[in-house]
Amino acid sequence: MAGRRAVVLGSGGVTGVAWQIGVLAGLARAGVELGVADLVVGTSAGAVVGAQLRSGADLDQLYAGQLVAGEPSTDRMGPGAVSCLLWAAVCSGDGRRARARIGRYAAAFAAGSAVSRRPVFEEALPVWSWPERPLWVTAVDAETGELVVFDGSRPGVDLVDAVSASCAVPGVWPPVVVGGRRLIDGGMWSAANADLAAGYASVVVLAPITWGLGWLAPVARQVAGLSGQVVVVVSPDRAARRVIGRRLLDPARRPGAARAGWRQGSAAAGQVGRVWSGGAASG
Repeated sequence: MAGRRAVVLGSGGVTGVAWQIGVLAGLARAGVELGVADLVVGTSAGAVVGAQLRSGADLDQLYAGQLVAGEPSTDRMGPGAVSCLLWAAVCSGDGRRARARIGRYAAAFAAGSAVSRRPVFEEALPVWSWPERPLWVTAVDAETGELVVFDGSRPGVDLVDAVSASCAVPGVWPPVVVGGRRLIDGGMWSAANADLAAGYASVVVLAPITWGLGWLAPVARQVAGLSGQVVVVVSPDRAARRVIGRRLLDPARRPGAARAGWRQGSAAAGQVGRVWSGGAASG
């Protein structure tokens, strides 16, 4: 895919959405428009941002929306979910089996719950239909542990379905049933799924979370596999990490995360712009 460009938007919770929108808005203000990419890959928080970006929504308005703090929330992975994830990551050499174990935990955790988070994403997304330009949204099959990539080609699966599934954090929110399959957060495959951009000449990765563990490949390893491509990764710097903290699902932390992202986007515009125009790899 010589000359073609891809944007990869990674997972990171509510603050990850805010930080990425801030980065995109800061880049756009400096003249670097990532919304024109030939492919956008979105995982979890990145699925929300990718859908908004592909909808043609005004980035300044999206950014302004993130500067309004939501009600504080205590939503987070509980000890059971964290223990399950750590065990699966450290003790299992088979990533699919480990993800399936996490999927079973997610289903058991949500057993009997009739709560649907679809209304949250109906409100967050400007449109519910798939965009004309390619957008890939990732999720994980809770029963098989396989990666599922939605691209708008599956009958009966709208954009809200795909984004809801991509954001179904195990042990926090219930799996989402799409097309008869029970699905969990795409971040259970990897934090960004940057390897899906293989073959694109220029790749920009926004990664609120960069680490990996066991079979959860870190962003650096996936980017290293994009041989022959020009790639830049932007992730929260020390100041941004301090503002974001550990409560990634807390809407009260949105404004600080968004401002930190805008600052980083503005500062990285030259570096990202060189990659976006097909220049030398810079990070």
